[in-house]
Amino acid sequence: MTIEQIINRIKENNKNADIEILKKAYEFAKKAHKGQKRKTGGPYLEHALHTAFVLAQIKADFNTIIAGILHDVPEDTEYTLEDIKKEFGSDVATLVEGITKLSKIKYRGVERYRENLRKMFLAMANDMRVILIKFCDRLHNIRTLEALPEEKRLRIAKETMEVYVPIAGLLGIWSLKSQMEDICFKYLHPEEYKKLEYKYEVEKKVERNQYSREVKKILEKELKKEKIKHEIEDRLKPLYSIYKKMQRTDRKFHEIYDVFALRVMVPTISDCYKTLGIIHSLWKPKPDRIKDYIAIPKPNGYRSLHTTVYGPGNKATEFQIKTKEMHEESLYGIAAHWYYKEKGGSNYQKQPKWVEEILQLQSQEKNTNDFIDKVKLDVFHDRIFVFSPKGDVFDLPEGSTPIDFAFLVHTEIGNKATGVLINDKMSTLDKRLQNGDLVEIIIEKKRKYPNQDWLKFVQTRRAKEKIKQSTRLYRLSQLHKMIPGMKK
Repeated sequence: MTIEQIINRIKENNKNADIEILKKAYEFAKKAHKGQKRKTGGPYLEHALHTAFVLAQIKADFNTIIAGILHDVPEDTEYTLEDIKKEFGSDVATLVEGITKLSKIKYRGVERYRENLRKMFLAMANDMRVILIKFCDRLHNIRTLEALPEEKRLRIAKETMEVYVPIAGLLGIWSLKSQMEDICFKYLHPEEYKKLEYKYEVEKKVERNQYSREVKKILEKELKKEKIKHEIEDRLKPLYSIYKKMQRTDRKFHEIYDVFALRVMVPTISDCYKTLGIIHSLWKPKPDRIKDYIAIPKPNGYRSLHTTVYGPGNKATEFQIKTKEMHEESLYGIAAHWYYKEKGGSNYQKQPKWVEEILQLQSQEKNTNDFIDKVKLDVFHDRIFVFSPKGDVFDLPEGSTPIDFAFLVHTEIGNKATGVLINDKMSTLDKRLQNGDLVEIIIEKKRKYPNQDWLKFVQTRRAKEKIKQSTRLYRLSQLHKMIPGMKK
């Protein structure tokens, strides 16, 4: 990796970037890390450059890239944060300070580890850019895991899977998430990795390429007729995603039909919907596989149209249709989102809703173990969107039930719930909600307390706490009835 490669990448994103400052940071880091080697035997500066390059790839802002080059200076060299602040300003120094604090997160027993995780969540909530640097730092570190002893390799791979991957998913940085997953998969499950890699790269590659060319040829002809500018690319599901789906659904490799998809990129949102119509006119769609994430983006901001059709030879074929901006946001998540917003003059530091949840949990939960458990349960769980009859959109963890939804809407709706209509059909209160469901809670106005048995199936912290709270109140009310004159 060279400084010239980083400069070229930055210029693609921002022609007005102050390259002299970047070169100054490079020379500063080069001097600071002089003579230092990594476990791989290479110069330590390589790691700083790799970190900065990945930050440039995901369209991080200029100061974040500068901080990426300098991120290990205060911890590993004689230079201090004050030196960095003096040379590069307080914003860069603050980012480097955040990374320096996070670098102290090492496994030293469960209690200390969880306390450090708490610090990481809060550092991230204070300035999201800190975690972007940490991701890119971690990605390069796990790319060179073979240089470490086996025990340390496995610890770092497991830690990456349990902590960094879920956060990357929440931020929508799929490029980094999938790379981290596949590298860690190789070390944590080596036999399964080798088997899948062979099926993926050897057995199906020729067949997949032939089919892809056939589908592209048919679709391109129709798009040209409609004068829609387009790019069509193969989209291959990451190995670890395939492995997880096989485990979750108890299917074999050949039974996973979305291993391969075609990504169609067009100039505008209007073109996205036109392209969807063209695809459906060419091939019969699978009704339950049409997803509109443009009208209703995922909680991490992901936008695209998805459809699965019965393509040539009646083969199930998935399409993802999006603009270039949507595609880059899906790869680089919040960093790309800020990049495009910044071009329009908006504040890149606006935090997603789930970050506010972390800060709220921090103020409510003083016990570190409980805090970490609740963050993992309520925040790091995959999210779904459901609708109220009024058309309001509610964001819930995957696996949530109508009771979780009821308590999210209002405590009294939860307490008085007696039934539910899901998509205008009667259903049970323990049914798992799906993305896009229309949920109407049926209540009994005279009812005061929820059913304690609901604790067996509810998923969210809010629902559990409200049910427990109401159960205590109910028991107290029964005691009042049993013991005349008892003070309330």
